[in-house]
Amino acid sequence: MSERAAPFYCPYCGDEDLRPNDEGHGAWECGACNRAFRLKFLGLLSRGLRRADNGGDELI
Repeated sequence: MSERAAPFYCPYCGDEDLRPNDEGHGAWECGACNRAFRLKFLGLLSRGLRRADNGGDELI
């Protein structure tokens, strides 16, 4: 099994000072804003995205 990708920045303050948290898999802490958070992959959507004619993305 491959290792999961790490987040690049804090979802709350945008800082890049992130460390793994002791709470387990997917838990991270931000040294800048002192928040802890967990990331979890929920799954694939049954509907996908396709490129619209106007250049934007549209749900199908």
